[in-house]
Amino acid sequence: MDKKPGSKNPGSDRRRFLKSALQSAGAAAAISMLPPSIQRALAIPAAQKEGSIQDVKHIVILMQENRSFDHYFGAMRGVRGLGDPRPIPLESGKPVWYQSDGETEIPPYHLDTKTTSALRVPGTPHGFPDSQAAWNQGKFGFWPRFKTKYAMGYYERQDIPFQYALAEAFTICDGYHCSITTGTDPNRIVFWSGSNFNPDLCARGENCTDADSEPNNLRCWIKGTLPEPGYTYAGSAFRWPTLPDLLEKAGVSWRFYQDPNNNWTGAMHGCLAFESFREAKPGSAIYEKGMRHWSLEQLAQDVKEGKLPLVSWVLPPKAWSEHPSSSSPLQGAEFTARVLDALTANPEVWNKTVFLLTFDENDGQFDHLPAPALPSYRLDGSLAGASTVDVDGEYYYDPEGKDRDPADTISGPVRPWGHGARVPMYVVSPWSKGGWVNSQVFDHTSIGLFFEKRFGIHVPAISPWRRAVCGDLTSAFDFVNPNRQAFPELPDVSDSNRIVAIHSKRPKPDPPENPVLPQQERGVRPSRPLPYVLHVESRLLGNGNVALRFVNDGKQGTVFHVYDRLHLDRIPRRYTVEAGKTLGDEWQTRDDEGKYDLEVFGTNGFYRAYRGGGTGAMEASLAYDVAGKSVNLTLTNKGERPADLRVESTLYAGVEPWAVQIGANQSQTKSWPVGANGNWYDLRVTAPNDPGYERHFGGRMETGEPATSDPAMGA
Repeated sequence: MDKKPGSKNPGSDRRRFLKSALQSAGAAAAISMLPPSIQRALAIPAAQKEGSIQDVKHIVILMQENRSFDHYFGAMRGVRGLGDPRPIPLESGKPVWYQSDGETEIPPYHLDTKTTSALRVPGTPHGFPDSQAAWNQGKFGFWPRFKTKYAMGYYERQDIPFQYALAEAFTICDGYHCSITTGTDPNRIVFWSGSNFNPDLCARGENCTDADSEPNNLRCWIKGTLPEPGYTYAGSAFRWPTLPDLLEKAGVSWRFYQDPNNNWTGAMHGCLAFESFREAKPGSAIYEKGMRHWSLEQLAQDVKEGKLPLVSWVLPPKAWSEHPSSSSPLQGAEFTARVLDALTANPEVWNKTVFLLTFDENDGQFDHLPAPALPSYRLDGSLAGASTVDVDGEYYYDPEGKDRDPADTISGPVRPWGHGARVPMYVVSPWSKGGWVNSQVFDHTSIGLFFEKRFGIHVPAISPWRRAVCGDLTSAFDFVNPNRQAFPELPDVSDSNRIVAIHSKRPKPDPPENPVLPQQERGVRPSRPLPYVLHVESRLLGNGNVALRFVNDGKQGTVFHVYDRLHLDRIPRRYTVEAGKTLGDEWQTRDDEGKYDLEVFGTNGFYRAYRGGGTGAMEASLAYDVAGKSVNLTLTNKGERPADLRVESTLYAGVEPWAVQIGANQSQTKSWPVGANGNWYDLRVTAPNDPGYERHFGGRMETGEPATSDPAMGA
């Protein structure tokens, strides 16, 4: 790229920082004096009038390219990262970290920017076929086989100090997922409209083919230049309304800040797939606001003059997009810093502004968390799981298999659109300062839901299933008491092109010959309250089968994942349960001599395990006592003889083991306080006389108040 974005003079202090950083062994980890723009961003108090989302007068959105959450933040303290104490199991029985290229296991490994060219880590495959194959309908297992070995690399604090510092100054979301298990265009189309497949067909319960959807990059990749001779488009135009269309209709001001001839051949602009943009003429609102050249310099000028629209999108050029191979974390950091320079130049604008920075998809970069996705179809056409929301129409229908890898034979022609892997989402504003983590499930439709909350519009393309499962981002803010936090420093990141050029001459960041499990920093961070109150009830049926009942007493829908450890070759079952609803299913044990071994995973570390066989006389259930700041465990013996049980916790301090004998047809309840552990609990029930029996309960009790992240993370 031949022109730097944004402000013209980064300052001599920045140049001094870069010079010393290049010469030191811990270059990227050096923390400089706060740049003036970031000092302002942290020091300027929020403008409070309503004490609600209505105090937000400007929303600025930047979507960067192709980084997964674990790739960037899996090693950071206080997030659900590479030190997750409750990872899903692979078909091998090993934890999810042991991904294979088909021959060799390659766990996540550190991308060392001190000795390798890891700042320019190679890009990896990220189309629909390879993404579906790597995800494996929730089984995982062969991520590097379909995404290459570089998919398993992750950065640490010293490698991407700006990204860490920005997350620790404001709010990072560790439950934000890309919307579609595939690449750029499909996810950017969702981002700018609410769906990448025809919502009218979805509403009729019809699954789309590629004629009415975008499984792979096509419709946003243009030829030609603006204003002359104009763009030439690929593929048919979508006709449902985009977010800009809806904002324009509602009288909400908006603008794209971009160079229309330097937006990676249109790929950064998800609206180019739509008829309203393709047919827009000079002079029309869509053309003037969404197709013209509006630079970062113009953004800065609009901020200084108090002319910033209510909604602004910033489109990055290729070289500043953070895309692996084509860009780098350092160049992305410099671009982000320049956007912040522009936004904070006028305190009377910044004190009413929300800046949202996320990524379209994960490239091929590994993320360990199972996506809260739709239930998958088995080869026999049955659904592996269920949903209280109608999911007909939420799948991609590929009858000819042109978007399936030949090795991907676990499922047939009907594949879930989403969700995909986690990607970073920073929430930067006067209402989100303080180094918070928010673990609510979000995706790209959450931007549209946030607009609905703020502007009173309705985004018709967002499906009922997405509305049930995805939050609207409001839980990431404190609109009532925003001005009471303290903050860390942010390092300088200017002159990134020169630094990256030096790094690019180093050896490639290959996995180590003797791999080790990934490491995550110890410690917690403040965590926003979440809308989840989840339970699972178990029961052994008269026919020997095990029944599970999924209960959602919270205010947001959720997805429960069930892995059958006796049959890890099978697709894990997923259950979408709306707020206030329940859903049940059962597992037959006849072929396993009456034995069962089920693990249930849910949002923000929610975990249940049920193992055993035989009579099923013993049962355990857990209830929350919010007022008493404790969890209550009830042990029940339905048998005709006394039963010995033992309860212990292996993750959190202050939990004394409990050995108890339960009389025939009796039950006992014991309470454990959880406040000292940030409301986190982990209780394991075993039977000394029945080594196959176990009930395991883990998670966080939500109280409606802020708490902390999981203390066991990184242990």
